[in-house]
This record gives sequence, C-alpha cells and structure tokens, in this order.
Amino acid sequence: MTARSLLGILGFLFIVSASQALAQPPAMPGMRPDHGMMRYGRGEPRCWAASELVLSPDQAKAYDLLSRTYFQEAKRHRMELFSKRLELREYLTDSTVNIESIQAKNLEIIELQSKIEGKTTEYLIQVRNLLTQEQLKSWCPEQEFPMVQRMMDRPFRMGPMPPGSPPPPEAPKKD
Repeated sequence: MTARSLLGILGFLFIVSASQALAQPPAMPGMRPDHGMMRYGRGEPRCWAASELVLSPDQAKAYDLLSRTYFQEAKRHRMELFSKRLELREYLTDSTVNIESIQAKNLEIIELQSKIEGKTTEYLIQVRNLLTQEQLKSWCPEQEFPMVQRMMDRPFRMGPMPPGSPPPPEAPKKD
C-alpha cells in the first residue's frame, strides 16, 4: 500500500467519524446528552424552568414570591444540614463519642433531608399550580434548581485528592 492510498483511507475515516460526531445533538452545559427530557435535538421539544416560560404578569409575580420564599427557607435548612454533617464528621473522628450518639446524629440528618425533600415537592406543586396546561407541556420541574444547589447537598469531597494535598496519615501497624 502506498503512502498516498494510506492517507486517502485515513482521510476518509476521519471524515466519516467527524460527520457522525457532528450529527449528534449538542449536549447542554452540565447535562449528559441522554439526561432526562433533554433530548430536544431528537425531535422532542426542549423543556424549560418556569422562569424561562412566558408568564403572565400575575403568574410572574406569584412565581417570584414562591421562589424567594422557598429558596430562603431552603437555604436555612441546607445550612442546618451542613452543620449537622460537620457534627457527624466530628463524632466519627472522635474515639470518645459512643456509637449511639453517632447513629442519633445520622438520624437527625436523614430527618432533615426528608424535610427538605418534602418542602421541595411542596414548592414544585405550587409552581405547577401556577402554570397553564400549555405551559406544563414545556415545563421541566428538574430545571427549577441549578446544578450548584444540588452539589451543595454533598459538602464532603469525594474522589481523588486535589493535586498538592498531603496524603492521609498512615494507620498504625498492628502487630
């Protein structure tokens, strides 16, 4: 095989693979292409947060009030949740704290998480009640919350340590 024919084959493969990649619908920032209702590139209409829909002045005013109230309350609950998680962390790293106290703190966290989820559902129901049947067809409840807020639910870093972090202390060797 000559170099020219090899280049021709490689060029053809590049064009085919590039055309397949470009034929895929663009992914939304922060979303996987196959995520939920975000398949609007495949003939399905895109869905929106309620604030992105064309709301009447009355709807907009009610939505604004609902949102401000919900997010203020949610912020307080999330701060409380963060505090309880820090307490749990301290309990877990203190060898003098008994197991019952650790389990009780964990139960407080679970109850608060459940309360937050309940408040979130109440908020979404109230938003739903504001929208018309036509608006509901374009509304995605999951679009109501920015990704950053979801990440705030998980204050403890998971995964590999960032570069430059010291390694964890080694466990004492048992003889």
